[in-house]
Amino acid sequence: MRQKLVAGNWKMHGRLQSNQQLLQDVLSGVEQLRGMAVAVCVPFPYLAQAQSVLTGTPVAWGAQNLSEHAQGAYTGEVSATMLQDFDCRYVLVGHSERRAIYGESDTLVAAKFAAALAAGVCPVLCVGETLAQREAGTSVEVVAAQMDAVLQRVGVAAFAGAVVAYEPVWAIGTGRTATSEQAQEVHAAIRAQVNAADVKVGNGLQILYGGSVKPSNAVELFGMPDIDGGLIGGAALVAADFLAICRAAVR
Repeated sequence: MRQKLVAGNWKMHGRLQSNQQLLQDVLSGVEQLRGMAVAVCVPFPYLAQAQSVLTGTPVAWGAQNLSEHAQGAYTGEVSATMLQDFDCRYVLVGHSERRAIYGESDTLVAAKFAAALAAGVCPVLCVGETLAQREAGTSVEVVAAQMDAVLQRVGVAAFAGAVVAYEPVWAIGTGRTATSEQAQEVHAAIRAQVNAADVKVGNGLQILYGGSVKPSNAVELFGMPDIDGGLIGGAALVAADFLAICRAAVR
């Protein structure tokens, strides 16, 4: 049976003092939970703080992006081996904001996925469709193409060491949420796509939902057979909300 995972994406939020309180508050609640995994993906400057506070606790940590390059003259970039130095377990790859705002292509996302794997950091591959694509009825096809770019680059076996997060772009930070049935449809399609290449890998793959998960909808979403937890944005910045979502994952 797949373990549920709830991962917080802090995006570009945080200060040292407020981070400390947030991490401590999350830890105080998470330590009472069993049977699920918890992680926080923090901005690069706060990886050392996360490492210091979370080492030896049930909460894992990770980054929100990485370079596709191992090293070199790439000013401002951060490599997977640098993330290794901070004991990052996870790194987000291809988040919708990276794709939409910074123009990351499917090819670039696949290269970043490969770079993370090569360094032993678990990539959390983010896939999802825009509102126009949803209304055109092409959600499954769009997500399949995003998945296929990575499958073609690294092969299906690589997904045994990865996580996928389905994040409908139209439901991120908008207050809109895909219904549990809409989310389940895409999650099932993602799993079927991987299963077509390797059933064992597909059945073991954690697929998170990442579109405005809140305490009020987490139980219903996490109750779907192919939804294995959530990638949490705004609610991850409020310890009480994040912990409520975590509790929903153990029901």
